[in-house]
Amino acid sequence: MLRYLSSSLFLAIITLLGIGLVQVYSSSFIFAIESYGDGLFFFKRQLLFAIMAFCVLVGTVHIPFRWIEKYGWVMWLAATLGVAATYVPGLGVRVGGALRWIQLPFGLRLEPGEILKIAFSLWFASLLTRQGNFLSRVKWPWLFIATVVPLGLLLKQPDFGTFAIIVIVGVTSLFAFGLQWRYIIAAFAVMVPSFYMLVMTVPYRRARVLAFLDPWSDPAQKGFQVIQSMLSFHSGGLTGVGLGQGQGKLFFLPEAHTDFTMAVFGEEMGFVGFLFLLALYGFVVFRGIQIAVKAEDTFKRSLALGLSVTFALSVFINAGVVMGLLPTKGLTLPFLSYGGSSLLALCFMFGLILNIENSMEDDKVARRFGTRWAAKKS
Repeated sequence: MLRYLSSSLFLAIITLLGIGLVQVYSSSFIFAIESYGDGLFFFKRQLLFAIMAFCVLVGTVHIPFRWIEKYGWVMWLAATLGVAATYVPGLGVRVGGALRWIQLPFGLRLEPGEILKIAFSLWFASLLTRQGNFLSRVKWPWLFIATVVPLGLLLKQPDFGTFAIIVIVGVTSLFAFGLQWRYIIAAFAVMVPSFYMLVMTVPYRRARVLAFLDPWSDPAQKGFQVIQSMLSFHSGGLTGVGLGQGQGKLFFLPEAHTDFTMAVFGEEMGFVGFLFLLALYGFVVFRGIQIAVKAEDTFKRSLALGLSVTFALSVFINAGVVMGLLPTKGLTLPFLSYGGSSLLALCFMFGLILNIENSMEDDKVARRFGTRWAAKKS
């Protein structure tokens, strides 16, 4: 099982964890001094989260894959209960108008939506291969309800970003596993007007779209974030102003250590550093999809594909927002943004993908050396 330590995907994840720690330190230092009197406030927390996340990654790799295949769907139900718990008075925490967090001891918070986003791929893979588990005895109407209710809870929080990612991952997975074109077209015929209504009939979402179309129409309010973000990228030039030397994070750029941390990175590392980061993200997505393509088992293929697309969408949406290519959306940048829930969920995600890669290698060895080795391994 320790062969994953030499996996290119594992090394890329460790690299992203390291870059993320440096980025949180650089982007939050001034804000932490002004807000908490300790420039290392966010860094120390992120370091603790990173250690915990690494343990989650390693622990997930070592879970027998047959357990994941048999009981993975339980995480979807558990995450659903977590999202529902945000509505419990005294337990749910509202931040910036959104009720997405659960208050934990020691001043920590958990965002169940991050876990739900990962759990969906486990749920979908289990639905796709229902044989041999409890779901095979559950009627489809109940499974449909169990799928739709969490999405409704996300919209009510509201957490439109996570909702959109789950829907897109679901449609992508259905298409990849042979859903006929007429159903795909029908789904888009329903989704497009539905997304339009969900965006344009909600005042703050509509304002974000209008600000995206013309940020300079209100540069001091609605267009402020994206304008400051683009200015940060412009200031970085080709090679950047240097680590820790960025000016955008000095209270010009809102959410510098969370949603807009890529703009800080672009200013300090420049176009060259920005391309390196995108290449690293691209490599991680490529390896995830490569594992999905090579998997011979439907459950493994579906799970690896769903998780890879989830990660790719998270990067794409955040990058699109900070570069002014998409309307502003409160979605963190994987590994580089401050936040424990996101980091733990990401490492759980890639622990699953690495576990799939390991199990595929085990299957190859079992076919080569016979069933006695496979029985000993299990």
